[in-house]
Parts: sequence; structure tokens; C-alpha cells
Amino acid sequence: MPSYEELKDEGDTALAIGELEQAVDYYRQATVSNPAYFDAWHALSMALLKLQRFPEAIEAGKKATEIDPNNQFGWTSLSLAYVRNNMIPEAEAAGAKAKIISWGGKVKIENSEKKPE
Repeated sequence: MPSYEELKDEGDTALAIGELEQAVDYYRQATVSNPAYFDAWHALSMALLKLQRFPEAIEAGKKATEIDPNNQFGWTSLSLAYVRNNMIPEAEAAGAKAKIISWGGKVKIENSEKKPE
């Protein structure tokens, strides 16, 4: 059984050769293998974005930002997914968080943004 890192690497390889559905499958397997693996959630979000599966991309992006709320790439990608899904206020809020982080600040996740455990 491949490790979550190997699954993510396989996803990256599939993505690089244009096999987007295969990449999504590998990234999903990596997130199942290690649900706290930011890189797999972020990559999954980006692959889903390329497939124009915006609601799924948003959900994966939200999970990535929950795992690492101070990752600028996570918020920037989530903002892009929101834009593509015509969710402009959400996109602006995510973009603002990315900007705060870029200035050296930290983001606090509000309870309303977290899913119940």
C-alpha cells in the first residue's frame, strides 16, 4: 500500500501529464490515508478547479485552510475557487486572509467557519 506522500506524488505525476481525473483519485486517496495532509487537500482543490468542479474544489480548499489556516496558498486557491463559482463575497474574504498572511499576519479561524467535529 503506497503512503499518503506516494499517493500525492502519483497525483502530481498524473496532473503533469493531463490525467486530471486520475490525479483527483490519487489526491483523494492521499486525503483518506492522512486527513491532516494539507498538500493533498490543496492539490485536490486545484485539480478539481481545473476540472471546473467548483463546489468540490471549494470544499477541498476549505479543508486545506482548516488544516493550515496561515498558509497563503491555501487561501489564494480557495479565493480563486470561490470566484469561479460566482461567490464573490466569499472570494474577497478568502483573498483578504491571503493578503493578511502575505503581510506577515496570522489568520484566526472563526467558529462559524469551522465544521462541527
